Amino acid sequence: MRPTTNKYGARVATGVLALIAICVASGCGYSTKRPFRTDIQTVHVEMLESREFRRELEFRLTEAVIKRIEMDTPYRIGSKHTADASLSGEVLSVKNHVFGDDLSTGRPREIGSTVIVRFRFQDMRSGDILVDRPRFVYQTSYIPPVGETFTVGMTRALDGLAEQIVETMETDW
Repeated sequence: MRPTTNKYGARVATGVLALIAICVASGCGYSTKRPFRTDIQTVHVEMLESREFRRELEFRLTEAVIKRIEMDTPYRIGSKHTADASLSGEVLSVKNHVFGDDLSTGRPREIGSTVIVRFRFQDMRSGDILVDRPRFVYQTSYIPPVGETFTVGMTRALDGLAEQIVETMETDW
């Protein structure tokens, strides 16, 4: 016995497939492009300052922020005198907290690090402050028994912190 074909059913199926293809191609109105300000082309990142006595922390965070701006934004890094906007800030504190000790060795099983910074993103042409975060907190942890050190934990923290700082540079909806 041969299956009967319905010409209307085939047209409906073709129409549904075409509609799905159009939605996929157009993104259904959603964009993967992040909403950064279009009136800013260049950003100057000032060397961050630090109240901490940990070596090179401010240098590493400044470098991570610059790399993140170059990777994730349409902005270019510019000089202080020609840039449209400026990002400045300071590392306020870094604190470590032991989450648990190994009972047999007495050494920490996991250590949590909290990094607190302040930063400001400012339009250099008008003087308007676009973003001002007087206390911005980032937390991470590292596990010494598996070979992770404070340096590994800080690298992870600084990279995550740089990513979140750059995310705050997006325009408000």
